[in-house]
Amino acid sequence: MTDAEKIEAYIAKNNHWEQELTQLRSLLQQTEAVETVKWGIPTYTVGGKNVMGIGAFKNHFGLWFFNGSFLSDPKGVLRNAQEGKTRGMRQLNWNSLAEVDFDMVKAYALEAIENQKQGKEIKPQRKTKTLVIPIELQTAFDQDAGLKTAFDALTPGKQREYADHIGSAKQEKTRLSRLEKCRPMINAGAGLHDKYKNC
Repeated sequence: MTDAEKIEAYIAKNNHWEQELTQLRSLLQQTEAVETVKWGIPTYTVGGKNVMGIGAFKNHFGLWFFNGSFLSDPKGVLRNAQEGKTRGMRQLNWNSLAEVDFDMVKAYALEAIENQKQGKEIKPQRKTKTLVIPIELQTAFDQDAGLKTAFDALTPGKQREYADHIGSAKQEKTRLSRLEKCRPMINAGAGLHDKYKNC
């Protein structure tokens, strides 16, 4: 089954919005976006990147923009699908064909396409590793407030380097040995690997 046939089947399955989806599809086909199917839903891409999608729901039909947060939205009509969770995606929803301003929809679609061509897209957020302080290092902090102060002054990356280096040793004797070697570097505000950075 071709993508076009899959989309026709999707529209036929959601026949309570058949006319509405057909007209939205027709409008998007007039743009340079490539029509495809992703997650079983009509999706429109530029350079292989998702730009827009159309969909049918029980009480409404809609058009969404994958990086809609970059749209200028002069009419103030875009909605965030999940406030506080969705960073980039924005959508337009309607309850009847009469509500759709096709000139506005086309303008938004063309702007979304242009934004994608310019490379405007939400990048995935980098997950920062949780800092796990090994028991030996925590004990040293409890006994030496100056060491704790010096450690807290380090960047999160340098803190993780020390914590991982000390905590990754299998034997307690090795962890304590590493801690003692690291102590003067921590107090000096240096990173574990700083001495190699300018080699």
